[in-house]
Amino acid sequence: MREDSLQCQVKRRWVRTTDSNHPYPLYPNLFKGLSVGRPNEVWVADITYIRILTGFLYLAVISDLYSRKVIGWALSRHIDTELTVAALRMALEERRPPLGCIHHSDRGVQYACHAYVDKLREAGMRISMARKGNPYDNAVAESFMKTLKYEEVYLWDYRSVEDVKERIPHFIQEVYNQKRLHSALGYCPPNEFEQAWQMKAEVECEA
Repeated sequence: MREDSLQCQVKRRWVRTTDSNHPYPLYPNLFKGLSVGRPNEVWVADITYIRILTGFLYLAVISDLYSRKVIGWALSRHIDTELTVAALRMALEERRPPLGCIHHSDRGVQYACHAYVDKLREAGMRISMARKGNPYDNAVAESFMKTLKYEEVYLWDYRSVEDVKERIPHFIQEVYNQKRLHSALGYCPPNEFEQAWQMKAEVECEA
């Protein structure tokens, strides 16, 4: 249906999630042109909004660039530092990345503020940011958000915060990470792709 343009195209209200007009330092794009060959080499982060009957919720997500696996997320009624820090905290507890892992995001205040940058530095991560007004610099993170919207959010009539908090983790963990096939991963889901890498790494270590 997608190939024949038979899918329903729904126009939806756009909500701004990036505020790059702030006094905090900005950082260069460190992974542009970088060839990623293992998990926990580059993480990408982004924020989106989810409509409910009484307004909007905001979702912050962190994904591993190598496997496309979502490794941290948080939901809130407020698009603030607490939202992004909560997603980062989940990712750090889940993965415990090695020193030098790159964290890439847009230039939004939620990622540039001291509280968030301090967390990254404490974890020994290198900070990378997209160029101003260039969506291609964070394409993997934005691709996940598009998938989330079209394969989950737009298919459900979310009425409450509880609806979103129930459905979004299910989609991320049980559908996207566990089952959804990715052409960029040789048509494997993220979990399977990472497991294959782990098995290969163990064999190479034994050799």
